[in-house]
Amino acid sequence: MTTTVIGQSAPAGTAARTAAGQTGERAVSGSVRAGFIGSGFMAAVHSRAARAAGAQLAAIASSSAESAQRASAKLGIAKAYESVDRLLGDDTIDIVHVCTPNTTHAAITEAVIAAGKHVICEKPLATTVADAEALRTLAATAGITAAVPFVYRFHPMVREARARILAGATGRVLSVSGNYLQDWLAEPVADDWRVDAALGGPSRAFADIGSHLVDLLEFVTGDRILRLNATSRTVYGERGLSRDITTEDLVALVVELRGGAVGTLLVSQVAAGRKNSLVLEITGARESVRFDQERPDELWLGRRSGSELMQRDAATLSSDAARYSVVPAGHPMGYQDAFNAFVADSYAATNTDARDGNTTAGLPTFDDGLRAVRITAAVLASAQSGQWVEVAE
Repeated sequence: MTTTVIGQSAPAGTAARTAAGQTGERAVSGSVRAGFIGSGFMAAVHSRAARAAGAQLAAIASSSAESAQRASAKLGIAKAYESVDRLLGDDTIDIVHVCTPNTTHAAITEAVIAAGKHVICEKPLATTVADAEALRTLAATAGITAAVPFVYRFHPMVREARARILAGATGRVLSVSGNYLQDWLAEPVADDWRVDAALGGPSRAFADIGSHLVDLLEFVTGDRILRLNATSRTVYGERGLSRDITTEDLVALVVELRGGAVGTLLVSQVAAGRKNSLVLEITGARESVRFDQERPDELWLGRRSGSELMQRDAATLSSDAARYSVVPAGHPMGYQDAFNAFVADSYAATNTDARDGNTTAGLPTFDDGLRAVRITAAVLASAQSGQWVEVAE
């Protein structure tokens, strides 16, 4: 058996939160002035979260002055700049949300850091390990808040699963299984900029959604993937206007965790009928836990003596989970709620005088963004070689 080592160690980004505040306690930063780069779907999601956190939506820049103006009017952002440089030259902007195509993230984010602003960069943080390492170092040196939206961490029932595992309720983790399945590219005529490696980077399905799955796995278990063996498929080499497609439609992999657990993961953007099926199941010696993102207010607890479907109710949750349960039990919470919580914690982290362990310990930073890029590189290397690949610590 051949094992290859990819990358170097990254500081763990999955430290447990400490004490939590009262149920529904959220960070509100009315003084934060937010800027946005990019004007697509993710910019809209980010802007809603920024507004929910009490920020001022100060400015937006996009690929052209016209698209920035359209987004400004549509999203209720005060000012449209004709260029990224003009936005970064605005000294009143405190934090910038980078919501552009993947291969532009590194250069734009480097410029944001150089401008002395806090930054939230969409994933992947970069499309190469070297670029991700450089951004992590630049952000650390600058002393800024630098976050990546692995937002599924912010579902209350994800926090509950993590709390149970770290408290020992599950016993030793034995195995993990998970999938992230979508169907928006299931038809051969379906096309998107992400298909093009020049815009999306060398990995598509895994960098886009598989990164969420492995981040969730490592965050919930408090463990790390030691090595993996992956296989991938590009189902359609041509789509719409795209030709000679090299990015993958699906990936299957076997993983081994440092703590000894083993697992299987499946990632696909061509799974007919699956809109956003993100599922993680962790089997412990005494108890299993299963989270399904399409049923986010539930957590399945499996035991030899009988299973339980735990419903989100702040009165019965761990303190960390209760903190993110911002609406009463029985009132559904979902993706935008999780995104809102991520942005609120990111903004709170920019206030060094007011922040505490409650708002920073679970925040996905550029350390976690780098970790995801390293795992993606290992997946690509394994799929190409057919061998086990180690993700070095």
